[in-house]
Amino acid sequence: MRKIGQADEAEGASDRRQILVGLSTASVYPQNTEAAFRYAAELGYDGIELMVWAEPASQSIAAVQSYVRKYDVPVIAIHAPCLLISQRVWGSDPVAKLERSVRTAEALGARTVVVHPPFRWQRRYAENFAAQVAELEEHSPVIVAVENMFPMRADTLFGRGARSVKRLERRGGPGIGVTAFSPSYDPTDTGFEHYTLDLSHTATAGADPLALAARMGKGLAHLHLADGRGAAHDEHLVPGEGTQPCVEVCDTLVRNGFAGQAVAEINTQNARTTQDRAAMLHRTLAFARLHLNGQTAPAPTSVNHA
Repeated sequence: MRKIGQADEAEGASDRRQILVGLSTASVYPQNTEAAFRYAAELGYDGIELMVWAEPASQSIAAVQSYVRKYDVPVIAIHAPCLLISQRVWGSDPVAKLERSVRTAEALGARTVVVHPPFRWQRRYAENFAAQVAELEEHSPVIVAVENMFPMRADTLFGRGARSVKRLERRGGPGIGVTAFSPSYDPTDTGFEHYTLDLSHTATAGADPLALAARMGKGLAHLHLADGRGAAHDEHLVPGEGTQPCVEVCDTLVRNGFAGQAVAEINTQNARTTQDRAAMLHRTLAFARLHLNGQTAPAPTSVNHA
């Protein structure tokens, strides 16, 4: 498995760290976890971020290990089952699920667990969340990188797409909204050792990703590379196809010696064919290779799987 900080051998980049670029299994939905491994192998991604959710294979260490061997693609991160749609995955106790996510990362050789801040109704979990994260990191080589989220915007009631984008532009922010997260959808309000920066979430929140990255500082350990226009829903566009300063964020990370991982987390649900989905994933990889490692991603080979 290639390690974080591997030297970049490209000409003129001898002092630049090679930033691993992974593919989130969520990026191929509604296709399955094994399909994500196939895309990653065929397109040249460095690894997989495993989204643990209802699909049984995503919950099985043995199944995922078989994909790692079959496609020669490592798991570099685990996304804990903390989405609304995965509230019953691995049981209903979020404390136990976060610990299991760390143990799964250890078993699969992954460096990072990505987790969202607790929901407001998870009171006991929220009260002890920061302490649990710190304790897990103290006793494991795995880091727990808490991800920035976004508010539930009132303007969702008046249209979630282009009209909500225009409303955000006029207001200079998302307008009235409430947070479903405790104490905030911005994890820097609490303060953690490690963070995940998600560029689609900053768009929906109307937040400045460069300012957020600065607040995260050296704790910024994981990047969800995507884009957004500021719609009232989480868009996860291909980077460069929204309004977020994706290039500037990548440049800043490189300039600051970012030693973490970047993971493509885009929405390809509207892709009509396998080739369309592969093209979206390749554009994202090419963007990451260029702006994080100063490289050109090779042209993809034919992708024929369903």
